[in-house]
Amino acid sequence: MSKAITFTDKGNGAALVFVHGFCESKEMWNDFIESLTVSNRVICLDLPGFGESLLDKESVSMEWFAEEVRRLLLQLNIASFTYIGHSLGGYVGLAYAEKYAATLSGLCLFHSTAYADSEERKSNRDKTIAFIQKYNADLFTQSFIEPLFLLQNRLAMKEEIAMLKRIAKQSSGHGIIATTLAMRDRPDRTAVLASLSVPVLLIGGKNDATIPIDKLKEQASLSGHIQCAEIENCGHMGMFEQKEKTLDVIKNFIKHCSIGKY
Repeated sequence: MSKAITFTDKGNGAALVFVHGFCESKEMWNDFIESLTVSNRVICLDLPGFGESLLDKESVSMEWFAEEVRRLLLQLNIASFTYIGHSLGGYVGLAYAEKYAATLSGLCLFHSTAYADSEERKSNRDKTIAFIQKYNADLFTQSFIEPLFLLQNRLAMKEEIAMLKRIAKQSSGHGIIATTLAMRDRPDRTAVLASLSVPVLLIGGKNDATIPIDKLKEQASLSGHIQCAEIENCGHMGMFEQKEKTLDVIKNFIKHCSIGKY
């Protein structure tokens, strides 16, 4: 139920909704909030099973997460908003867009993709589940974070990496496994991406091994409403690795969302 979803709600103006990635929480957007709340209402939430939000459901799906987001936004009386989702958050955003596109003023996939998992990726998801079942969730989360950053950025990002490891420890083992299965089994949503009539932004790290930039460029060609921002010297965590650059890209995107076009 949405009553279990924890969130922050700050600022006034056109609404922006930020949704974190796998084993992350709303805390990851803290550095963006101060700047964006100057002219926008900014909602950051914890998906069930992560951060401070509880998960009391046996299995989940991207569609279920999307319905939870929808329920929360209805409670907050938000009729129209721009959705920004990191990785898993982007998968949820596409599931949301498939059903509730009319409520979106824009969609940003931040290191995320409309493609389904490849067979190799599905196999890796299964290995993640097996690892957690054999050992424990903490051991997984503490080894999971650092490789998301470009190697040459890791020393400079040691405080951010430590923070993300702390956040990841909040994730429930059940939530991690259930969400891993949901990511593995999510469908391709390129048709959803192509059908959107509002501005769509794909943010990709040039050096992201998780979501290759070439795949994002392919998806950007699906529609004139889609743009792709390639971030130099960046892995999968651009909001930390290239904070100022990605914040500027998002601010520019928000301007386009306010007029409804690029």
